[in-house]
Amino acid sequence: MSLDEDARWLEWVTKQFESIAGDDKEIDIDEFKTALKVKESFFAERFFALFDSDGSSSISLDELLEALDLLIHGSETDKLKFLFQVYDVDGQRPSTHKHTHTHTHPVLLPQTLTAAPNVDSSAAENSSGSIDPDELRTVLKSCLRESAISLPEEKLDDLTLALFESADKDNSGAITFEELKAELENFPEVMENLTISAANWLKPPDLDQKKRHAPRYLTRAYWHNNSRKLLFLCLYACLSLLLFTGAVLQHRQGGAWYMVAKGCGQCLNFNCTFVMMLMLRRCLTWLRATWVVRVLPLDQNILLHQIVGYAILCYTVVHTTAHIFNFGTNRLSQSGEFRLWEYLLTTRPGIGWVKGTASVTGVVLQLVICLMVLCSSTFVRRSGHFEVFYWSHLSYVWVWSLLMVHCANFWKWFVVPGLVFLLEKIVGIAVSRMGGLYIVEVNLLPSKVTHLVIKRPQFFHFKPGDYVYINIPVIAKYEWHPFTISSAPEQSDSLWLHIRSMGQWTNRLYEYFRQPESQTISPKRLATSLRNHRQLRKAQVSAKFGENHRFCNIKCYVDGPYGTPTRQIFASEHAVLIGAGIGITPFASILQSIMYRYRRRKQNCPNCNYSWCENIKDSDMKLRKVDFIWINRDQKSFEWFVSLLTKLEMDQADEEPEGRFLEMHMYMTSALSKNDMKAIGLQMALDLLAKKEKRDSITGLRTRTQPGRPEWGKVFQKVSEENKGKVHVFYCGSPALAKVIKAQCEHFSFNFYKENF
Repeated sequence: MSLDEDARWLEWVTKQFESIAGDDKEIDIDEFKTALKVKESFFAERFFALFDSDGSSSISLDELLEALDLLIHGSETDKLKFLFQVYDVDGQRPSTHKHTHTHTHPVLLPQTLTAAPNVDSSAAENSSGSIDPDELRTVLKSCLRESAISLPEEKLDDLTLALFESADKDNSGAITFEELKAELENFPEVMENLTISAANWLKPPDLDQKKRHAPRYLTRAYWHNNSRKLLFLCLYACLSLLLFTGAVLQHRQGGAWYMVAKGCGQCLNFNCTFVMMLMLRRCLTWLRATWVVRVLPLDQNILLHQIVGYAILCYTVVHTTAHIFNFGTNRLSQSGEFRLWEYLLTTRPGIGWVKGTASVTGVVLQLVICLMVLCSSTFVRRSGHFEVFYWSHLSYVWVWSLLMVHCANFWKWFVVPGLVFLLEKIVGIAVSRMGGLYIVEVNLLPSKVTHLVIKRPQFFHFKPGDYVYINIPVIAKYEWHPFTISSAPEQSDSLWLHIRSMGQWTNRLYEYFRQPESQTISPKRLATSLRNHRQLRKAQVSAKFGENHRFCNIKCYVDGPYGTPTRQIFASEHAVLIGAGIGITPFASILQSIMYRYRRRKQNCPNCNYSWCENIKDSDMKLRKVDFIWINRDQKSFEWFVSLLTKLEMDQADEEPEGRFLEMHMYMTSALSKNDMKAIGLQMALDLLAKKEKRDSITGLRTRTQPGRPEWGKVFQKVSEENKGKVHVFYCGSPALAKVIKAQCEHFSFNFYKENF
């Protein structure tokens, strides 16, 4: 940091300390733990002991600043000495109980080393000057707890021995400071991370002045990568303006408020039919296979549907308001026969082409449209109340019916799109009810994920990444929910769905199969009605294998498939697939399909066991490279998909002439990253053990799980440098992360596609 930044940083630290410290201007171990925000008290106690240079069981501001100055501005040796002291725990450790703090003494540097300025060298003999295997195991165990990683005791022993054997060069049974320093030199990024992590927990979030950049929407990259959407929105705005202007001029004799109402009404005629066209899923799926996908933003139909929906809300509010002012200024002044509330809530004034119902239907339409927009808000859909959104959105039938009565000309706008919409619905119902589908197998996976295996009918054809609507009568008779197909199209006998419990319906599904078989099937009692008995018998689970795996024969209905942006993947040369949490499901299908096609390209030498994949472009697949990035919060979230990823790794076990065709990158956000001093030892041990066993200790894959979050700038920079062709990035996960990734894609001129299921 610069001198100016140092001054601001020290000022901020001082304020933070004063806000934590009491009247005695010192902080104790509990306050120190709170400041550190650590999960495991081990590191807080170690740091506290080293910062408490006078052994008073409390830290003053001077002691804190002196220690931090050493860690920030000290030499590499000073920082390594501090790390060594943290790991050398056989000296007199601080007690974890508050009432024994008065007997706590600091853990000091070994005699063989030069004492740091904030350490009392007279007590150096309290530590051994070396780290034995038990000390190292204690530290690594605390690192695991801090990173929320759970490993068996045997695996912890393996980690300890891997790091210890690598560092103990002279096989003396203990690691000295010089040996630890030599080991750290094998990890070049560690010293830089030590500098970053030394005071990371006390660094203010806005310490570094944010660089001023041009607004994202004004950059050339944004306009280039969103050209189809922006052109479409410009055409939409121009058409709306044209319709508004035409209606205003046509009714200019009626006064200003009347003109505004008619202009908005004409825009509503168009928008209330156009919003329906954007959700013609079968038509859009068909159009995705044509040249139209290169001209129109078909992959953003849901975003456009939302924009048009908000436009309808705005038009209705202005339309209603303009009519109210028109009634108040013109009608009431010209004729005092009716009051304002009579104009709005009764049919007495005779306004409208169907028995004077224009005002009443207009008020009802205003209320229904407001309700639909409110119930379709993100906080409703994402808060586990999808059913509220689903049922309220079915009000579109009432909206169209009321519009027919409200406006004499609406049917002219509605007739053609309405017939197409009706045809789609009829086809969807016919396809979903044609031939009974059955759930034949269920697996309950970690993170409350329900894996459904459905017997696939012969006529059911789909593309990787497509989604379906599923209805399971035993869960909810009238509810249909969209889920991405997680099996590959090449699997001709079955259809997979992975469903995470995040709402009422998904939780009911998980709990239904979690019940023991005896509870899932109601007993045959005379008190049970014949109707319920038959329904339960149809849903009867025929066999159960293990607590979380069972075979069954449960009736279901499937509507689809429907296309998604990922249909573009096989037309790209370098694909980057990014899944966050359950957002991996569309990529499960894609990865399996890719590997099926990869196997067809694979060649084997007739004289030896060497195999390779020919790097050729064809009409079936133009892909030359695939990077798969999966981001999860915790360790358990990886478990349900690891078996498939293991198979994918085995399929390309041999080295390819131009490098691996499929590269996997796993990130665990709850794990402390390598720029945290509390995780350095653990990450070194995990790296060493992964090289030794050729598999990751967290997931069991060959791919090493990285701690923390990806640094997207570095990730995309590496992708760009590989020069494998045009890069397409496909993402499925939280909207917040989508914005970050999309901004980076615009910077590197990558095409970005976002999944919505």
